Amino acid sequence: MGILNVTPDSFFDGGNYVADAQLIMQVEKMLSEGAAMIDIGGMSSRPGASMVSAEEELQRVIPAIKIIIREFPDIVISIDTFRSRVVKEAVEQGAMIVNDISGGTEDEKMFEIVADLNCPFILMHLQGGISNMHQIQHYNNLLPDMMDYFIAQTKRAKMFGIKDVILDVGFGFSKTLEQNYYLLKHLKVFEILGIPILTGLSRKSMLYRLLETTPENALNATTAVHMIALQNGAAILRAHDVKEAMECIKIYEMMNTL
Repeated sequence: MGILNVTPDSFFDGGNYVADAQLIMQVEKMLSEGAAMIDIGGMSSRPGASMVSAEEELQRVIPAIKIIIREFPDIVISIDTFRSRVVKEAVEQGAMIVNDISGGTEDEKMFEIVADLNCPFILMHLQGGISNMHQIQHYNNLLPDMMDYFIAQTKRAKMFGIKDVILDVGFGFSKTLEQNYYLLKHLKVFEILGIPILTGLSRKSMLYRLLETTPENALNATTAVHMIALQNGAAILRAHDVKEAMECIKIYEMMNTL
């Protein structure tokens, strides 16, 4: 899954793909490098990012979706939003997958809308709400607490009629540095749920803070944790750098054919 942030303030690529030509070039690059889908987001979820209105989010993502669909008619687009209104308009313009960082907890209409639109739903783990998700990091027991959350939320999604659910364990959300690495080490436990696992590790603070560097210098670290994630059960890598992620996948797949 290639990441396309049409935002001015995302932690790594904010403001890079605002102009139409930049947008088209980046999507073409990611597709040529092997991306199976493109995840478009119109609001940054980094710590300290400003909350934007639904209207502003729509003004960012809908024109981008229209341009991309026009240029790449067969593309698979995921819309990264926690708002059902944005989901509805994005899917009407051609998006096919919904990626909700709130896991359906922020907008009470989300599950109903996604079910009506018959879209796969990426359900991420977090604690609290969008406004305080980076501050709440206490667990009685990290993995069992997360398992309870996923069981409850996937059950709700299925009750509304959502057929296809993908889990995102939420690296960097509601977790300390140590919790992120413990989660990565034990990612495989979530295979018991029988649901595909997506990991979003690309250039995140759990990497560059540990290594005392910057997001711009965290590609090598991203590659390292991508391979660990694949070995521990990840089915989808959400990445800024598609070429390098695909190289991990090819090496991993070769090892598993022998």
